[in-house]
Amino acid sequence: MSIVKVIEVISSSEKSFDDAVEQAVKESSKTIRNIDSVWVKDMKVHVKDGKIKSYGVICKVSFRLDGEKKKKKKD
Repeated sequence: MSIVKVIEVISSSEKSFDDAVEQAVKESSKTIRNIDSVWVKDMKVHVKDGKIKSYGVICKVSFRLDGEKKKKKKD
């Protein structure tokens, strides 16, 4: 049986929404294994002087938890 855990992460990019999601996956992958999917929960932009300065996303990252570790054999 697989157990899936979901965490929420916030990411931003000066390029695009797509890049913000890519950054969320890239950074999450540094400490989390078995990522299955990412759901973009919310999107926003930061504006300055009438121009978009950065794109932000709130993502839910789903990943499978590792199974029970194998027990050591007794000699």
